[in-house]
Amino acid sequence: MIILHVLAAGEVGGLERVVRALAAGQRCAAHRVAVAVVLEPSQAEHPFVRSLKGQDIEIVLIQVGPRSYRAERLAIADLCRSLRPDIVHTHGYRPDVVDSGVAQRSGIATVTTVHGFTGGGWKNWLYERLQRRAFRRFDAVVAVSQPLGDALVADGVPNSRLHVIQNAWDGTVAFLDRRSARRALGVPDEGFRIGWVGRMTREKGPDVMLQALALLGDAPVRLSMLGDAARRHQLQRRGEVLGVGGRTTWHGTVAEAASRFPAFDVFVQSSRTEGTPIALFEAMAAGVPVVATAVGGVPHVVSPTEAILVPSDDPASLAAAVRETLCNPAAARDRANAARQRLEREFALQPWLERYETVYHAITRRPAATSGR
Repeated sequence: MIILHVLAAGEVGGLERVVRALAAGQRCAAHRVAVAVVLEPSQAEHPFVRSLKGQDIEIVLIQVGPRSYRAERLAIADLCRSLRPDIVHTHGYRPDVVDSGVAQRSGIATVTTVHGFTGGGWKNWLYERLQRRAFRRFDAVVAVSQPLGDALVADGVPNSRLHVIQNAWDGTVAFLDRRSARRALGVPDEGFRIGWVGRMTREKGPDVMLQALALLGDAPVRLSMLGDAARRHQLQRRGEVLGVGGRTTWHGTVAEAASRFPAFDVFVQSSRTEGTPIALFEAMAAGVPVVATAVGGVPHVVSPTEAILVPSDDPASLAAAVRETLCNPAAARDRANAARQRLEREFALQPWLERYETVYHAITRRPAATSGR
């Protein structure tokens, strides 16, 4: 097949990791694979683009302004005419809303992977409303967790077009040893360190992590916050008000952040909403004990055997779970070992790629669905 993936790359996170794993795996299966990356003109050296190089994947940069939607559609139309893809696979709200219709009007089968919703202000609400409406026009909609799939059906996506495919672990991270990871982060070799990694946006709950740290005032713990966003400075101020500024290191965006996970004594995911988070897979692969909120697809990845699960928006429960990890390291190691074994057993790359290929073949062997378009 000829497969075209389309995304508007942000900071390299879970969505970008999924696209890279799909594209690389599909190329290894002898498909012709192109990835169209929508970027602003100043972003040509984007880290996601660099991560694709050297894998025999065709990279197409579509460099347009933030609202240059007409130019973007024209570029996608030109690409579809020259590449003649069998499948156009979009990722994220902008390609879902702006670009998918170009392929659909050309009679090309379309797939979207829904990685989750961020919520937030009115702009995000509007974008997500448009995206949810657009899903009804796709030949196949892939949800990365069952709760997300249920929500999409409630939004009007026909069951016949919905597929739940949890993300997979591609096993490509070269983890540093503990001491090297700490030195790479610039933190002391000794001491109990909490790791938090992600976009510093409301749905990821960085504020909940800071509140939990404030409740651990008597515990000898330090926090590393990896990730960057417009809210970072606001969160730093919040940390100062809570009295945890001196115990928190703000690392910003860290290249190859996953390789640094062995620096942590516990990985905390404090999200208010999730799909199937890649950062959770990274912690499991690194053998780091996990504390996570039981939201979205998280309970389908780890059970209480593999992690401590807590309610969302509950700093006291989060703090208690971190304290338990600190005070009972043997049990934490047992959970971490069980988590790594489950990751290898249930989230391997090849079965995941095969499930996507099954979806692709199903929609290219029948006429494109027209209901709802």
